[in-house]
Amino acid sequence: MLQLSLYPELIEAGCDEAGRGCLAGPVFAAAVILPKGFACEELNDSKQLKDKERYALRPLIEEQAVAWAVGIVDHKEIDKINILNASFLAMQRAVASLEVKPQHLLIDGNRFCGYSGIPHTCVVKGDGKLLPIAAASVLAKTYRDDYMKKLHEEYPIYGWSKNMGYPTKVHRQAIAEHGVTPYHRLTFNLTEKQLKLDF
Repeated sequence: MLQLSLYPELIEAGCDEAGRGCLAGPVFAAAVILPKGFACEELNDSKQLKDKERYALRPLIEEQAVAWAVGIVDHKEIDKINILNASFLAMQRAVASLEVKPQHLLIDGNRFCGYSGIPHTCVVKGDGKLLPIAAASVLAKTYRDDYMKKLHEEYPIYGWSKNMGYPTKVHRQAIAEHGVTPYHRLTFNLTEKQLKLDF
């Protein structure tokens, strides 16, 4: 089972994002504060779980968490501030929405820009090491997937109900044949071969 905390004496919130490498849609992040003594052998990095397992864990996390929240940064903001800053902003929005203020943040990854004077620790592959980050990864992933499935109803040819906006062959081919939608991230390389200008 994953570790529950880094500093057991502090109120810690795990933070993780979903959708960073996508060509379309927002980036989602979640922040989760788990109670002392929380245990769940099934909880792991959302990428290691099946879709069914993630959705089964979501209500358990929401019911047992001391507090949880989701933050969103849409594709237009991503194009303005870049995906790295957008990932940080989504995490900050999630933390800001928590009903309980954490004393320490556990951030998945190797970088974070900080939030409002709350100390943080970056943990590489933290979603596979710490339960609060794993819980955040499950919430961020499932809520973003729900969002992309709704967008799929509007633009079914891009296959978002399956690829969730990631750069699959089907997705890139649809962009090449039908162009972009209002939800695509225009600063990303949307086709396999970048367009070259002949002078």
